[in-house]
Amino acid sequence: MMDYRLDKFQPLKRILCFDDFDNGLCGWTNLMPNYTLDNFGVRDSIVEKTQWGPIMLSSATFRFPGTHGSMDGIYSLKLATRPVANPYQGPPAPGSISHAIKRMTMHRKPSRIQFEMWYAYTTEQDRSGLSENDIRAFGVSFDMQDAKARNFVGVRYVNSVNGELKKEWQVMQANDVSDKDWAYDTDGDWCKRGVDPMWYGRRHPDGRADGYQFVPDSRQELCYNESDDKINWLYLRLTYDLAERRYVELQSRDRVFDLSQFQPTDVPPYARIEGLLNPVIWIENDSDRRVFLFVDSVVISAD
Repeated sequence: MMDYRLDKFQPLKRILCFDDFDNGLCGWTNLMPNYTLDNFGVRDSIVEKTQWGPIMLSSATFRFPGTHGSMDGIYSLKLATRPVANPYQGPPAPGSISHAIKRMTMHRKPSRIQFEMWYAYTTEQDRSGLSENDIRAFGVSFDMQDAKARNFVGVRYVNSVNGELKKEWQVMQANDVSDKDWAYDTDGDWCKRGVDPMWYGRRHPDGRADGYQFVPDSRQELCYNESDDKINWLYLRLTYDLAERRYVELQSRDRVFDLSQFQPTDVPPYARIEGLLNPVIWIENDSDRRVFLFVDSVVISAD
């Protein structure tokens, strides 16, 4: 029998996971670097990855309204940054992004794969006023690899750039730049063009970035509400064609964007991760305060 909670989703034929965070973390965890060097050290990089903001289960409790709860119960997955940010065109400050990742692998050869979620976003209400422009961006993606290539497939909502509201969608597709450019003009960084565009890829003051392309006519007012302590649940759906290695579409609330002109960036396969299928969610700060992304539930499906 169909779970009534699925009625608010549009899954493809096979549901790989249905994560309602009233049931716990459901396998989602913090995205962290590889602690593989002596004394559990990490590789040197222009981007400091050990201080990303934590994830947690949350009842979405605020100082004035009390407890929001989740869309269907008490708990949502909360991504919380630290109160730090660099200018948009620089590398993200340590702790200015919070990521959640679920580590999966492919068990079939589907033709399409889809990411859906209901979510809300806001800032910490630590000062008076309305603070929508303190949220830089948030997004979802798949990090996946087959025998041919590693690919990052995803979208992000660019909300604010250095305090100026943009409110446009972008899709992950790297510009034709060098690995040095990808690492903010750094020689010898371990990263490769196309990998980890959440934080790599040079950024420009107008909101452009070497890891993303703007979706045409994608400026969209979401529903931030009139106070930082009021949240509204929003729907997002991203569909990708694995067989054609091409994006299909993005749905945000009631708008559907055709993404068929975009393709992900192929990166030579990495060792030990063939079959990788990792969904990722993140939010990034644009000022010196914490920002939050609340996720009520997620459905990953394929056909």
